[in-house]
Amino acid sequence: MDSKAFFWKVQEGHLPTPKAAETLGIKILNVDVNEGSIEVSFEAIEAFTNPAGNVQGGFLAAMLDDTMGPALAATLKEGEFAPTLSLNVNFHAPAKIGGLIGRGRVVRRGGQVCFLSGELEQAGQVIATATAAALVRKL
Repeated sequence: MDSKAFFWKVQEGHLPTPKAAETLGIKILNVDVNEGSIEVSFEAIEAFTNPAGNVQGGFLAAMLDDTMGPALAATLKEGEFAPTLSLNVNFHAPAKIGGLIGRGRVVRRGGQVCFLSGELEQAGQVIATATAAALVRKL
């Protein structure tokens, strides 16, 4: 863990939470840097709903991206960041207004390209799963 890295500066309150993550109501629940895994929570609000009253898929995709990305970000060094190259989302059940739990992990970290996976749950049910690739870069 590099305490000077962006992720850890945010966690220690030295930098603000990114606005997108703040909009999604993210809270970091658990981080395991050695495993490259994270558990987070989100708060889906009425503004996230589609005409059927369920959380619109784009918000769920953003939650998954903000689950897997921080799993990798927690392992980065000062001056590194890792933008998402690709994101593949599968929707399994509708999400309602309220809390969701996200679990993300680094599946494989190469020299620069990293492969990630994650899932969102609500009330014990898997709502959506995703895989992603990210590219580690220097700022």
